[in-house]
Amino acid sequence: MSQTRFDIQTAAVIGAGTMGRGIVMSLANAGVQVLWLDNNPEMLEQALGAVADTYAHNVRQGRIDEAEAQARRGRIAKAANYQALADVDLVIEAVYENLELKQKIFRELDGIVKPTGILASNTSALDIDAIAAVTGRPEQVVGLHFFSPAHIMKLLEIVRGAKTSNAVLEASTALGKRMGKVSVIAGNCPGFIGNRMLATYVREARMMLLEGVYPHQVDAALQGFGFAMGPFRMYDVVGIDLEWRARQLSGKGQDEPEVQVDNRLCELGRFGQKSRMGYYRYAEGSRQAEHDPEVDALVQRESERLGYERREIGSEEILERCLLALVNEGAKILEEGMAESSADIDTVYLYGYGFPAEVGGPMTWADRQGLPAVRDRLNALAEQHGEHWQPAELIDSLATLGGSFVDYKKEA
Repeated sequence: MSQTRFDIQTAAVIGAGTMGRGIVMSLANAGVQVLWLDNNPEMLEQALGAVADTYAHNVRQGRIDEAEAQARRGRIAKAANYQALADVDLVIEAVYENLELKQKIFRELDGIVKPTGILASNTSALDIDAIAAVTGRPEQVVGLHFFSPAHIMKLLEIVRGAKTSNAVLEASTALGKRMGKVSVIAGNCPGFIGNRMLATYVREARMMLLEGVYPHQVDAALQGFGFAMGPFRMYDVVGIDLEWRARQLSGKGQDEPEVQVDNRLCELGRFGQKSRMGYYRYAEGSRQAEHDPEVDALVQRESERLGYERREIGSEEILERCLLALVNEGAKILEEGMAESSADIDTVYLYGYGFPAEVGGPMTWADRQGLPAVRDRLNALAEQHGEHWQPAELIDSLATLGGSFVDYKKEA
């Protein structure tokens, strides 16, 4: 099958939530015929209505004309059941992050979709190989991680499983190009490139809340550096409750000190913009984040309850810890061959996470600091804050050899 050339003209999307809607529009906008399936017919009807509203809005804004809006709507059709998907070239599963559910769907698809069909998951962090393993065609299983809102965000992480064929990766990249995406091929590890690095960055931001700063101070420092938004504003946009519910479901991570502020906010129903309260407060109908002293008081209570002695933390320390957390994890990703180059890691951060374009991405930023200086700072942080700050082996070796990330190529 690895010699097969895949030409994606028809696709199906499973799931009519926010991600499913954006993916359906991305495909239809690129001229692909799309079948749309959800086990809740009412939700699918609502989603089709939301898509029609989006196209009508685009016409009013002058982005497309009515004929184009009609053509795009005409490419989207409801599917009654899995059997209706038998002849599509590609299926993208976009249900919530639950491995067992995704495996169940892939088992079913494997028995129905034509032998040359590609099966893709829009998972943002789950094991692509574990999903592929339940099928008889692991070489045709791939991760297509869209970023929300999927019809607007440019980045597409294409996740290669251990057995994903080159032909499938090529077809996925070609499709990404047709959809106007910037595609990066990522290896299969928890969180892939973007979310794996984000986890370390967010952990630092949360730890600093316990040590002495407040959410608005962290966000101000990172936005001052040029990020589109700081981590706490970002969580208000995506919903603080998503990770909280995932921790509850998995029974993992709920007792870690760094998530206690999030836990308290969620217990108060402060989920972010959607509840008009999260790390910030929002006026009715507004997306404008307003500083809320109640959150500062909550942060202070939690850090004292956990036994932290609060201290002054300046914007320089906030920036250093958040940026170096990204760089150190990026180096491990590069070292493990989970990204093909440091440029790919930078691309993920520029197009998916609002990293300042003029800085060029976290790995370019580190190269400009000089890797010996980066290694020294990481060693100093390891002494202060623990061994999770130990420099990645790649940073150590490149710093010793006078090399840089941009020149690094992992030997096959």
